[in-house]
Amino acid sequence: MAETMTREQRTVLAVAVLASFVSFLDGTVVTVALPAIARDLGGGLSTQQWVVDAYLVTLGAFILVAGSLSDVLGRVVVVRIGLIGFGITSIAIAAAPTAGFLIVARALQGIAGALLVPSSLALITSTFRGPAQARAIGIWTGATTVAMIAGPLIGGVFVDTLSWRLVFLVNVLPIAATMWLLTHLGRREQRRPGARVDIVGALLCAMGLGGGVFALIEQPNLGWASYVIWMPGAIGAAAFAGFLVRQRLARDPMMPLDLFRARNFWAGNLATALVYAALSLNGFVVSVYLQQGAGFPATLAGLASLPSTVLMIALSSRMGALAGRFGPRLFMTLGPLVMAAGSLLLLRVGDEVDYWTQVLPGIVVFGLGLTATISPLTAAVLGAIDTERSGIASAVNNAVSRVAGLLAIAGISAVVGGSLDLPGFHRAAIVVAALMLLGAAASFLGIRNRPSAALASR
Repeated sequence: MAETMTREQRTVLAVAVLASFVSFLDGTVVTVALPAIARDLGGGLSTQQWVVDAYLVTLGAFILVAGSLSDVLGRVVVVRIGLIGFGITSIAIAAAPTAGFLIVARALQGIAGALLVPSSLALITSTFRGPAQARAIGIWTGATTVAMIAGPLIGGVFVDTLSWRLVFLVNVLPIAATMWLLTHLGRREQRRPGARVDIVGALLCAMGLGGGVFALIEQPNLGWASYVIWMPGAIGAAAFAGFLVRQRLARDPMMPLDLFRARNFWAGNLATALVYAALSLNGFVVSVYLQQGAGFPATLAGLASLPSTVLMIALSSRMGALAGRFGPRLFMTLGPLVMAAGSLLLLRVGDEVDYWTQVLPGIVVFGLGLTATISPLTAAVLGAIDTERSGIASAVNNAVSRVAGLLAIAGISAVVGGSLDLPGFHRAAIVVAALMLLGAAASFLGIRNRPSAALASR
């Protein structure tokens, strides 16, 4: 029988779930709202890219800082700061008078979001032990998955019936509930003596990502020969190189490079980068094209990928158990191959779009591949590192996936040719399939099963 949770444990779990729910919900509602934002504030495809990437730049740069910030200030304080910042920036986004204002607010929201997920997970791992911890993380995962389902549906309904601006105010209620729960937590903060926050490293990372993303997004408008493009790109490359050097030399690095000495860790993160780049590109293009190219209302566009999410909920635990028995390599190889096939099925989409015959088959096949990939991928990456370093290993893998998505969306103009028409949609589907094939190759060549998994498969 499962152990009964104490009152403090229930409160901690509720705080962790709600705080993460806010961040996950925002990530899923925004894609459905992009066409409406571009219609209202102008800017076309580049505005849509920046609305997503401004958030991901700062999220990817500062998510690695959250762990050390929790050590300095305490986990509850960091969650509280993140919630307040997320609430303020959500209101600012909803009231944005111009595209530029909205993009700046999204960048600030990314900093707040970076504080929420790692710190909420740290609250769980510091409060629960043994089987209770696994159960709590399972509840957390299930609840955040609900955000993946609710986000597109809520976003679509709000865009179609009210306003895209109200989409960003959906966060306010769960933020208020979480802040109320924090006042009743009543626990002593745990701070690590001598802990430091690597602000210089975070700024170098943000400059590196920001410069590269700016060059990729604005290049179709100005061309690579323009100093407005190549100079930020060069500065970004130099800053990111500086970030890597600092991680090599810093006393408390945000991203310890020695983690990458473990074969499954570097191979798993390479597969993560390729697979999540493809996932982000696919999610962006399908949601936007179904509205702008096929004329779907936002609600239906948001529901288009629902079968994929349902498959994940229904089968993820089973896939995780099978990967534990047979090892992750098989699943991490076959999963991306199946997703590549699902993406290529979207080439059947024509001028007159029929969701049931042209879109749904690809979504279902894609969802099966996704379900086979994610749990084994996470297990392979975290299983390669000692348990006491699982927190930083998880943060690095999370950052890799976010940055991969960031760069994929920044490069959309180069993929679709500057306009998301039907030929551009087809080119994107081919690129997604190619990235998935590379992800499968990285897994097959790089991942090694543990001996216990090999024995279990006999």
